[in-house]
Amino acid sequence: MQDCATLLKDKMVLVVDDEVDILETVADILDMCLIHKARDFETAHQYLLNYTFDIVILDIMGVNGFELLKMSVKRGFPTVMLTAYALTPEALEKSIKLGAVSFLPKEKMFELDEFLADVVLGGGKPVWQKLFRRLGDLFNRRFGPDWKERNRFFEEFVRTVKKE
Repeated sequence: MQDCATLLKDKMVLVVDDEVDILETVADILDMCLIHKARDFETAHQYLLNYTFDIVILDIMGVNGFELLKMSVKRGFPTVMLTAYALTPEALEKSIKLGAVSFLPKEKMFELDEFLADVVLGGGKPVWQKLFRRLGDLFNRRFGPDWKERNRFFEEFVRTVKKE
């Protein structure tokens, strides 16, 4: 596999988060990309309307991330949810249903380039199988070992993803 920096070089990326330190950290991790940053819904909305992005990274809380996800998907931009407070099975399910291609906990932010490289290698299509393989243990610890079985959506979704 090509290295992450090569795969992500000069990709146009929009990062939306209400926390300045998160925006700066993501910009540092993705220094090979062309980064646009937004701290609020309105600024992000304007970027989504007026620019084209290779990848959009959205926080959920504080910026109305699910509404931005709908707009981003409608424009055809591969969109990754990056969250701390909304790290729940419900937020993961909603992200999947609204068209996100990946869903990352902020505690894994320092591996963001690797997760985004998967998105680029996947042609901007969802990378759920790789994500569940890489973060399955973390999700099990956070959500409980039987979290997929407790929710019919995930039970069927995971079975479908395994066939990909």
